[in-house]
Amino acid sequence: MKLLDLEKQEEVEAEIVEVKDSDFKLIKKTKQFEFDWIKEKKNHVFKIIALNDERAKPEIHGLLSVIDVREEYRIHINLIEISNDNKSPNKKIDNVAGCLIAFAIQIAFENNYNGFTSLVPKSELINLYVNKYGFSQFGRQLGIQGREAIRIIQKYQ
Repeated sequence: MKLLDLEKQEEVEAEIVEVKDSDFKLIKKTKQFEFDWIKEKKNHVFKIIALNDERAKPEIHGLLSVIDVREEYRIHINLIEISNDNKSPNKKIDNVAGCLIAFAIQIAFENNYNGFTSLVPKSELINLYVNKYGFSQFGRQLGIQGREAIRIIQKYQ
């Protein structure tokens, strides 16, 4: 995964790993995230961190909660959030959301779902997901699969 350090204008290698139980307290304590991520413990929760971060606890740039909806052959993004430091207009790191979405899509391909990934966005974010990431709208849900899904993986991985 490649993040973009906007201050240095250079790519930064990143890794997406599963959130451990001990991480949930840290996430709440940092005040970098608005959502209560402890509520997502029942799902698969992942964090994205920069690999060059030499601190004992590397900074979490974003979080992703996914649900495997096997009976519908899709991965559902239940919640995605970027840290407050990486939100516009003064964000430090870019491509966080794209990397997390690409990761969810990759899981959908690994599960033989043809990359089928869905989410239910806030209404003000629908155009962002459609225009920037190539999702299609199905009622309140958005979905991506096939060629569009491959395009996102190629762009952000």
